[in-house]
Amino acid sequence: MFATPAYAQAAGAPGGAFGSFIPLILIFMIMYFFLIRPQQQKMKQHQQMVDALRRGDQVITQGGIIGKVAKVKDDGEIEVEIADGVKVRVVRNTIAQVLNKTEPAANS
Repeated sequence: MFATPAYAQAAGAPGGAFGSFIPLILIFMIMYFFLIRPQQQKMKQHQQMVDALRRGDQVITQGGIIGKVAKVKDDGEIEVEIADGVKVRVVRNTIAQVLNKTEPAANS
């Protein structure tokens, strides 16, 4: 005979079930624009930097080694000269930063 408080609250809730998902949707949108999207852009910039590596570029690896690119291989590796006559093979994606970029040779 008497309506329980739970039924009374559910009947008068504006928006119904969709209204309870609005805060969840807003939180996801905020996380996308402040966390996910900037990380994707940073990964894209890093990939472009790695793809643009050339012989003669001075680079820093993620391990902190500074050297000059001696050879760029197609299989995801580069050869970095860290001292006179000392060359190491490094995986391309472990390059953290390019210090000095060499200019491409002019086609004359």
